[in-house]
Amino acid sequence: MSCFSCFSSHDKKVSRRGCRKEQLPISPPPRQPSATPWPPPPPEERHKERVAVETAATPAKNYSNNNQRDNNVPKEQGGKNIVAQTFTFRELATATKNFRQECLIGEGGFGRVYKGSLEKSGQVAAIKQLDRNGLQGNREFLVEVLMLSLLHHENLVNLIGYCADGDQRLLVYEYMPLGSLEDHLLDLRPKQKPLEWFTRMKIALGAAKGLEYLHDTANPPVIYRDLKSSNILLDSEFNAKLSDFGLAKIGPVGDKTHVSSRVMGTYGYCAPEYQRTGQLTVKSDVYSFGVVMLELITGRRAIDTLRPIEEQNLVTWALPKAKDPQRLAELVDPLLHSDYPARGMNQAVAVATMCLNEDPSARPLTSDVVSALSFLWQAPAKTANSGTLPADSPLSRQDVGVEGHGRKGSINNRQKAVAEAIEWGSNSRLGNAR
Repeated sequence: MSCFSCFSSHDKKVSRRGCRKEQLPISPPPRQPSATPWPPPPPEERHKERVAVETAATPAKNYSNNNQRDNNVPKEQGGKNIVAQTFTFRELATATKNFRQECLIGEGGFGRVYKGSLEKSGQVAAIKQLDRNGLQGNREFLVEVLMLSLLHHENLVNLIGYCADGDQRLLVYEYMPLGSLEDHLLDLRPKQKPLEWFTRMKIALGAAKGLEYLHDTANPPVIYRDLKSSNILLDSEFNAKLSDFGLAKIGPVGDKTHVSSRVMGTYGYCAPEYQRTGQLTVKSDVYSFGVVMLELITGRRAIDTLRPIEEQNLVTWALPKAKDPQRLAELVDPLLHSDYPARGMNQAVAVATMCLNEDPSARPLTSDVVSALSFLWQAPAKTANSGTLPADSPLSRQDVGVEGHGRKGSINNRQKAVAEAIEWGSNSRLGNAR
């Protein structure tokens, strides 16, 4: 999880390096002082933190009639509420075989992540242990428990529970068997099969749907602020779920156009206006999504200092090629071996470039990105000429009613129209820029 300021790229993963090269930041700015007080707070303050955690995981009805609280936390959607379980440290130590190295599956700025089996239910879970030496860990812990206790969507990782015994802080999530997008795109092991094109678009769609929920359904809206390939987790069927909500922030409400925040995130993914001013909007997340789209298209890291200087920053390397229709093929990951639809690739590049617009107001809405990708992720064999959608399509499960194939066909046509409009709009803007 990103918990260092000034975009330091700090994710430390268990070594799974293969064909891809290690990501390092390009001369990141010096680290700013942490906002977390030092020395650590006295025992009575730690007690307050634990009370805050317990309050975060209580049913949403406790907040519904409190106007002040309503302005600071997202409301539970649809009247549903899933109360996070509380675990003792002993229970989680047992689940992870006393946090043995063999159970370690990841490591980041927050701490270490272990795979464990919960004794009472037998459920396999991912257990994240806070690094007690991390100056910002408690703050992120509180934010994540609060956010994931109130926000529930199929494209957000599910929080099972937490532990706040003494000075121990742990989070318990559903286990995602395929790990992160980074594991399959940027950290390929020898002989590991690269992601196919339509699988990449499926993952992009899932991540976009998670953002759409945070931006359009959560009330007030939530700015994720840490979208990157290592925070997109995958289930056994490559369905994507957003994880690590420690940097999430409540978005602007009422007549406010933005929220101000100390600049935090991961170098290479943050929107330029946020870097310059510290002003956050949901369009800041849209920019980060554009970077992830470029990673999916190119198979390159957002920042890679092991490449030649002119290729180290993915956005600055890719955008000139995206402006030239004759050079679009240069963007595609060579591991795809030209096995991709040319038109679909063009439209995916168009979505990415629109998301990466320097002007936040010119970036597309997350809902429009979802509409475009809902069409782009489907292989031609699935769409055929009948206008129907595959049975496992997100549209067939969620957006399509019971009105017959005509309804399905009109939805499919809308996806095409949105994708083509985004492609046309991107090419038009790029042409004017030249």
